[in-house]
Amino acid sequence: MMMCGAVSQVSDATPKVQQICDKRRKLGKKFDVFTTKTFTTQVVAGTNFFIKVHVGGDEFMHLRVHQTLPHAGRKLELHRVQTPKTHIDPIGFF
Repeated sequence: MMMCGAVSQVSDATPKVQQICDKRRKLGKKFDVFTTKTFTTQVVAGTNFFIKVHVGGDEFMHLRVHQTLPHAGRKLELHRVQTPKTHIDPIGFF
């Protein structure tokens, strides 16, 4: 059981996480590839998703997306982007 505020273990991306990224894809740059690879979560007042995304070639980026609680409509908000990243950079809290 994960404690509130703790970051989960890294998992392979799921269709749900890809869907979250697709909704937050407007980052001011167009990417030919935008594929989620791994992610971790943190339960706070909602859920933070820390997501590793392949954006083409050897390039990756990390996204922090917050999903609000059900009573707030489960809205998705892009909070932060880390770039440049590589496939070996660990994903975690940022």
